[in-house]
Amino acid sequence: MVLPLYSEEKTCVEAYKARVSRKSVYFQCVQDHYEELKNVWEERYQQKYGYWRSFVMDVIYKYLECGDLHFGFARVKCKECNNEYLLPFSCKCRHFCPSCHQRRVVEFGEWLCEEVLKKVGHRQWVFSIPKRLRVYFMYDRKLLAKLSQCAWNVLSMYLKQCTTDDNATPGAVVAVQTFGDFLNFNSHLHIVATDGCFDRDGNFITGLEPDPKELEDAFRCEVLKLLKGAGKINNLVINNMMGWYHSGFNVYCTSMINPFDQEGLERLAQYIIRSPISQERMTYVPASESFDGVARVIYKAKDGKTTKTFLAVEWLAHLVTHIPNKGEQMVRYYGYYSNKTRGMRKKADTDMLVPALIDTEVSKKAFRKNW
Repeated sequence: MVLPLYSEEKTCVEAYKARVSRKSVYFQCVQDHYEELKNVWEERYQQKYGYWRSFVMDVIYKYLECGDLHFGFARVKCKECNNEYLLPFSCKCRHFCPSCHQRRVVEFGEWLCEEVLKKVGHRQWVFSIPKRLRVYFMYDRKLLAKLSQCAWNVLSMYLKQCTTDDNATPGAVVAVQTFGDFLNFNSHLHIVATDGCFDRDGNFITGLEPDPKELEDAFRCEVLKLLKGAGKINNLVINNMMGWYHSGFNVYCTSMINPFDQEGLERLAQYIIRSPISQERMTYVPASESFDGVARVIYKAKDGKTTKTFLAVEWLAHLVTHIPNKGEQMVRYYGYYSNKTRGMRKKADTDMLVPALIDTEVSKKAFRKNW
């Protein structure tokens, strides 16, 4: 037990409380059905979700050991008062362990705002693709990286129309999300992009009010070209999809986030890499409490109104499709925010300079005409 510490003002500092993941309904569901999932995958889910990825079991095993003192711990001691406690090791698994992933979300939001994003206006962009094409990205996750490149190609060209400087470049952070409201596989991109471009001197040229619909046709062409080049589709599929009244491709953007709204920007940074699941929206009914002896999961939509009931093993099958492959990057940095560009600025000791804001000289009419 760790005793609370008191400051000179007699205000109590909250004592450390170890989390008990084993008491959560999510832990109970995983523990009850992970072995069954592996055994029935080939028969029930392989045709729908692809081959079983062996490292998924490693992720599950690590999660089941996460936060358990029996599998290792560190002893934390206060040098001033000598109070101490045991801190169990965590699994650090992405997109599966709610606790470890949430810690990653918080740390990422702070790091992105402090180390990457500049004091300029930003917008959130969302690029999504039709259901017909999502299966290719589920079976071949390497295509997700190329999907990010497709969105960046279109978005960077669009944002560059706000300036006549050929060397100007925007900055963007692209996060891949693969999950929908009920854990269905829905590959789409969340992007934090500058609302304008940086010139070669580090000044920022503000952009004009964008129309996201103007990017949809270009994004569709980029994605169809990608999938054809990868041998996933042919000209017959492309001609068929080009004739759709509603293309299924969608581009959306939010209003500009003020350069000094760090709290709003940090929330957005956390949102784009959020966990696939919410334990608060999950209800687990074990087999012993079910009317027919079959365990189920009742999952609530984000709106809090719609619910969907799954067999527990089926819900777990949905979930494991969102676990990234080993070494798979789910966040990428482009343009002024790319790793190479940031490294060059740090080497030149210019990365901490606050950019000067310059209004664009391009009119709305010229902007649309150029695009």
